[in-house]
Amino acid sequence: MRKISICDGWSFIENFTDEFFNFTGEGTAVRLPHTCKEIPVHYMEESSCQMICGYRRYLDVPENLKGRRMFLQFDGAAHVAEVFVNGEKLMTHNGGYTAFRAEVTDKLVYGAENRIVVRLNTREDANVPPFGHVIDYMTYGGLYREAWLLIAEQSYVADVFVRTPDMNQALVDVTISQPDTNHTLELFLLDEQKNVVGQKSLKVSGAAITDCSIAVSNSHAWSPETPYLYTLAAIIKGPDEELVDEYNVTFGFRQAVFRSDGFYLNGKKYKIRGVNRHQSYPYVGYAMPASMQIEDVRILKEELHVNAVRTSHYPQSKHFLNACDRMGLLVFTETPGWQHIKNDEEWKQIVCDNVEEMILQYRNHPSIILWGVRVNESQDDDVLYSKTNEIARRLDHSRQTSGVRFLWRSSLLEDVYAFNDFSHTGKNGGLLPRWLISPNKNKAYLIAEFNGHMFPTKATDTPTHRLSHAMRHANVLNEVYKREDIAGAFGWCMFDYQTHGDFGSGDRICYHGIMDMYRNHKLATKVYASFSEETSVLEVGSDMHIGDYPGGAVGENYIFTNADSVRLYKNERMIREFMPFNKKYRYLPHSPIEFYDTVGNVIEEGEKYSHKKAEAIKECLLAIQRFGTALPPKYIFKAMWVMLRHLVSPVTFYKLFFKYIENWGVSAPVYRFEAIKNGQVVAEVTKASSAALHLETTVSGTSLTEADTYDVASVRIRVADANNNNATYAHLPIFLKAEGAIEIVGPDCVATEGGMCGTYVKTTGVTGEGKLTITSNQTESVQLLFSVKIEGSGSSEWS
Repeated sequence: MRKISICDGWSFIENFTDEFFNFTGEGTAVRLPHTCKEIPVHYMEESSCQMICGYRRYLDVPENLKGRRMFLQFDGAAHVAEVFVNGEKLMTHNGGYTAFRAEVTDKLVYGAENRIVVRLNTREDANVPPFGHVIDYMTYGGLYREAWLLIAEQSYVADVFVRTPDMNQALVDVTISQPDTNHTLELFLLDEQKNVVGQKSLKVSGAAITDCSIAVSNSHAWSPETPYLYTLAAIIKGPDEELVDEYNVTFGFRQAVFRSDGFYLNGKKYKIRGVNRHQSYPYVGYAMPASMQIEDVRILKEELHVNAVRTSHYPQSKHFLNACDRMGLLVFTETPGWQHIKNDEEWKQIVCDNVEEMILQYRNHPSIILWGVRVNESQDDDVLYSKTNEIARRLDHSRQTSGVRFLWRSSLLEDVYAFNDFSHTGKNGGLLPRWLISPNKNKAYLIAEFNGHMFPTKATDTPTHRLSHAMRHANVLNEVYKREDIAGAFGWCMFDYQTHGDFGSGDRICYHGIMDMYRNHKLATKVYASFSEETSVLEVGSDMHIGDYPGGAVGENYIFTNADSVRLYKNERMIREFMPFNKKYRYLPHSPIEFYDTVGNVIEEGEKYSHKKAEAIKECLLAIQRFGTALPPKYIFKAMWVMLRHLVSPVTFYKLFFKYIENWGVSAPVYRFEAIKNGQVVAEVTKASSAALHLETTVSGTSLTEADTYDVASVRIRVADANNNNATYAHLPIFLKAEGAIEIVGPDCVATEGGMCGTYVKTTGVTGEGKLTITSNQTESVQLLFSVKIEGSGSSEWS
């Protein structure tokens, strides 16, 4: 079967009309992926994406294709799609998160124009999951993934499923449409170098070939650390050895098992450490092409350094999952829904249909380790969930099932009890005890969400708030790593997202992310990044400006790093070398370093005190810096003891505090931190007062390619000070201008928040150079150059 892109050439109308349906009314030219409504980042009107809209295009099908089988496929149409060909309705698809196809072989006119129309209901009152009640995220609308024309012979491979029960064999199931007993099925197993490492030849005798075993020796295991992929090529040959059809799937040799004492990957115990991800973006909602889906996986792997992701609360793009396969990211994916179960058999049947579509479409992805077959956070419904579990086990008995709950001791029909534990307040234990939550100690236990709405955090929040946000993630992860019987956990969530008026902040954004909507980092990302063993990480939980804190009391502070130690210099004078061991966080591979000493031995040297006296005074002064006037009793008594024991008057304490701690009346100190690994400086951070600002950009890629559809690059923009720290209080208008072969997605002026913002540029269907100019009234401008090429789009590959 061949796939021909039909992403171009569409017309769109927001309010579907008979004239549009009949190709007499006007429409707006659009390309897929497409959102039914571009929306602002803040204060989005949720009803603006809810409509009955329309898409249409002409499709010229050459005469020489007559006699073959033809299908239309849509990878994502949110949320109820009716498909028409030449005025005749072919099908209705319920649900916006899985692909669907319709055979059009007998509906097309060959050698002439055909009229394709999609009538799309994007309203949230549609009788399909996740709708029926309130939802805490926006669902947008549109033909937001790619569309295809599929061309096949009369007999073709309709589906291939590969399982790897052990590292020495692949079990293959093949489904053939209209099988011909004169045909032969050839199965080839290829490694990453395209060498044949296993094969089998079978005579076609029926539509289903199951449990066909192909032996493999010395196979490479798939894991997040070594994401090795194989290809299974299923080829139908005719009686004269002519090629009839070919179907290729990628897969990996891996065994993923959840047990009562944790998760095991390829026979070894493995701790899952991930975050939740929505598939949304600023301005265009769900509608982003492959490059942006891949970029999110790269960010998860190379910037956040997690090993897993949960695709909350619906199946996500094949491009995202393909990238998870290639880069090595474990995936927990689930059927669409959020809390609500409608007391309606038709609605429940759509849940079952969604589960079936999800599994059939995604079951070859080695990255997927768990099927979510319950509506997220829904009440128990044993009748419904007996059906969804049966569907999952029948279609894929190689994977286990789960369903995400906030319920304690709920009915457990699945293999894994996945629980959203939001019990942590910042001061109490990180997680509730497992025995209190799960009804079956013999089944696995997984934390599907934590933190999130319990402590919303904006990039513009105070340093104390941002640090507390980070430490809450550290606290829960520490507890997850402490408890051997927890398979792992997914933090809520990867980035901020738009929501409805009855959730989130006043601007209808859930600020639950460890990144903002543009994928700019908040401090909490460094908790996750510090797990890395490959990339050096160093960040300080405060910018060290006393004016950010009441009374100048900085309070609790931490350094996030994966280094062996961190050296602190104050005004280029060595103060102290901090070691990463922290008893409170001893279960983390690289614990946050509690950072409180900004004095070192300078009091001893400057005042000519004995070491013992200087250290005692320093401890009291640093306590005042940390706690301000709310000094804990133990430090009050300590200060009184020091005054009596060392004959230090209150006035002397006062003078020493402002001389060595607050630095009133002198130039603001410069703090420099060095991360040391194997005796070498591997990272450096400087914190100092600075009014010199500049723009920094992080671009996903400057070489763009028009292929099956347009291409997009993300541009993360940061206002930084002279030491490359976020200029958190720089709330600047950023002006954007695109020239040449690119255009801007969204507005041409954005405002920085917490010193950060972003934009996207997309290709326009032409080759050449493009230039994006970024300016503000307080920094020098930045110019980014892009090159655009066009690869052979499938839309012209008729044969």
